[in-house]
Amino acid sequence: MAEAEDQSRPLETFEDLLAYFEPGPKPKSEWKIGTEHEKFGFYHGTHAPVPYEGEVGVRALLEGMKALSGWDGIYEGEAIIGLKQGMASITLEPGGQFELSGAPLEHLHQTCTEVGGHLADVRTVADRLNIGFLGLGFNPLHSLEDVPLMPKGRYKIMRDYMPKVGRLGRQMMFRSCTVQTNLDFASEADMVKKFRASLALQPIATALFANSPFAEGRPNGFLSYRAHVWSDTDPDRTGMLPFVFEPGMGFARYAQWALDVPMYFAKRDGVYLNLAGRSFRDFMAGRLPELPGQKPTKKDWEDHLTTCFPEVRLKTYLEMRGADAGPWSRLCALPALFVGLLYDDAATEAALELVKDWTAEDRESLRRAVPFLGLKAPVRGRSAQDVAKDVLTIAREGLRARAKLNASGDDETGFLSELDEIAASGITPAQRLLEQYHGAWQGDIHKVYQTAAY
Repeated sequence: MAEAEDQSRPLETFEDLLAYFEPGPKPKSEWKIGTEHEKFGFYHGTHAPVPYEGEVGVRALLEGMKALSGWDGIYEGEAIIGLKQGMASITLEPGGQFELSGAPLEHLHQTCTEVGGHLADVRTVADRLNIGFLGLGFNPLHSLEDVPLMPKGRYKIMRDYMPKVGRLGRQMMFRSCTVQTNLDFASEADMVKKFRASLALQPIATALFANSPFAEGRPNGFLSYRAHVWSDTDPDRTGMLPFVFEPGMGFARYAQWALDVPMYFAKRDGVYLNLAGRSFRDFMAGRLPELPGQKPTKKDWEDHLTTCFPEVRLKTYLEMRGADAGPWSRLCALPALFVGLLYDDAATEAALELVKDWTAEDRESLRRAVPFLGLKAPVRGRSAQDVAKDVLTIAREGLRARAKLNASGDDETGFLSELDEIAASGITPAQRLLEQYHGAWQGDIHKVYQTAAY
């Protein structure tokens, strides 16, 4: 009851907003790893996208997962829109992309066990429905009009608002998939260090994980089209956040930025109220015409923070958001990369040293070049490939220092092996797919539904 009252208590001051971040800092012994990944559903044979309704639709998939593994349903009205089990959840992205938000775990061996178990359960249920799942960063075949809208009220609001602020926002919503990792910090100062290191290096992760070279049945001219889409989605709530690297960065500075991110909605009595473009500052002052005299609650602030989409996002932890979805091995590699960089103090300092001379212009230029050039993208006289090799060396040392062993006595460094091969060759996963498209597949995009399926 007390928690519910806390969630509904009106926020009166800026300090009330900052209170959201207070539970964030944790002692190193309590740091955990959260991993999230999205995947595209399709029907075997036709490769058509999976609608929500129907005997073999997304609703049936969720109900089947609920029955198989004992998940609790998450509902919006009468519609089941997700599942929850302990600290883990399964949710739907706007176009039916199926997302696992994993539980906070202690080490990467547990992460891979969790991901593998989830994919096995999904296959068990999906096979009965003739549904398969694809591990790519962008839908390789279907147009925006082909993709169904899931029955979540916030998505209709976002869909209608997106064309007002960017050309590609709807593409992001309906046709992209990512893998991300969520990591802890020890203090506000530690958060700032980790934010700076991970944000500067997010384009390097984008290059290593680039895996979206197709759209509407043919090459789209990019290696990570998903990352390109984010560059023209909504400048108010995306990007590389130059202020993170400026003096005075901390929880308050991030909150000030988030306050000026236009709103999407507020939820009242289970219904999403369209507030797209409204000011959260006006909400704090009770000046929203849709909610006259009302002030936001803690839940409104938490919801608003989920509508900020920078390359690294701050909540009570840090979210790394720069990578394309891919096969099982790279779903484990993404958290391995950033755990290695951020969960060992020496590794974090080495990462900061690596990027200390990069300017805001360098970081932005790299971010915009990587989707097209991949590991050939330049930054301060070096290539992204050169930087990636250094980053992986640092991450490997960080993981080795953690010394988190599995039952066979292996540490976590093995999860970086695939990335080592990518960095050494300079050939991104997208380029490997393009080689097959122009070679063995003979231009048949449907072959990707065999090559990249889980």
